[in-house]
Amino acid sequence: MSRFDFPIFDADNHLYEAEDALTRHLPPAHKDLFRFIELKGRKKLVVRDRLTEFIPNPTFEVVARPGAFMPFFKGDNPEGKTFRELTGTPMKSIPAFREPAARLELLDKQGIGACLMFPTLFSLVEERLKDDPDLIQVAVRAFNEWLYDEWSYDYKGRIFATPVVNPGLLDDGLAELERIIDRGARAVLMRPAPVSGLRGSRSPFLPEFDPFWARVQEAGIPVMMHASNSGYQRYANEWSGADREMRPFEQDLFAIVSQTHRPIIDTVLSAVCHGMLARFPGVRIGSIENGGVWMRTVVEDLLDGFGKMPHLFAEPPLETLRRSLYVAPYWEEPLEPLIETIGLDHILFNSDWPHPEGLADPVEYAVFARDEVGLDDADVARIMGGNMYELLGV
Repeated sequence: MSRFDFPIFDADNHLYEAEDALTRHLPPAHKDLFRFIELKGRKKLVVRDRLTEFIPNPTFEVVARPGAFMPFFKGDNPEGKTFRELTGTPMKSIPAFREPAARLELLDKQGIGACLMFPTLFSLVEERLKDDPDLIQVAVRAFNEWLYDEWSYDYKGRIFATPVVNPGLLDDGLAELERIIDRGARAVLMRPAPVSGLRGSRSPFLPEFDPFWARVQEAGIPVMMHASNSGYQRYANEWSGADREMRPFEQDLFAIVSQTHRPIIDTVLSAVCHGMLARFPGVRIGSIENGGVWMRTVVEDLLDGFGKMPHLFAEPPLETLRRSLYVAPYWEEPLEPLIETIGLDHILFNSDWPHPEGLADPVEYAVFARDEVGLDDADVARIMGGNMYELLGV
């Protein structure tokens, strides 16, 4: 495994939650909000009264091996294997998936200096509670408490766990933001989707949420929009005449082709068109595990709109993007078009380790950037770590 002389900062590592991650800090009145049940000999998660299989094994006792799906994402699947077939022999979870001291030892072996640490199981929660904004806030606070217990938000200046923020109920969202800032969070997690409030779902970038973004700007804390269940499966269901929940590892052709990039496209377009990034030019947003090929669509649509209606934009939209947005491309995507649109200094390296769709060996991406893209050592160093270290100010 290649090693490099510059520090590497992985913008997308994942933990696998323990069974009590969602329940340990729930108030007694909500003790049954999340439950594990036995179904055909396996544990499944029930949210309120609804079984979810968004994550097939929510205990993570056994998981797919890191990088197991790399052939699929390379487009090297001539036999048309399913994700289940590509998984091969799964593995038992190891301590490095569950707690920070063991993970830090593993980062040393991998040659990684620091990482953002994202949850896995929590990515299903907000969508399943979207009709009850109060319950979302209860679940967010309970999970953030567990995350702080187990990982802290800044573990030895190298592992930066990302507590969840949701400004759907502004006062509650602001209070939670203050709490996690006080506890040393260096980045926060928000799903790329509308937020649920007392008046239904709406963009978090509308002026009514300005107090939240003012505090984000004041704190200088980046908001990472990590891929999640953003609720867009309902559109695929309408087109397909189906009624199914989103399952990341199901090969639903129409949903994959039509909806893969739609949530992050709408999120970035809203942040620009609803003016939040112009009202708060100090806010920095990172797009994580959403890929980067969608940037072409965003730029084309914004330039088209700006050409027709420049009076409705607070500033030229490309200026907004190149100041405020950071993008972590998928490892299998071409890098040059993203460099041309967003700029090399706003591209973040991310491995998605230890998820099966990510890289088996995270630092392999540096070899790709150097040998296949042809970047010089200074540019590789920026993408592999320099940009992320600067963004977090560490």
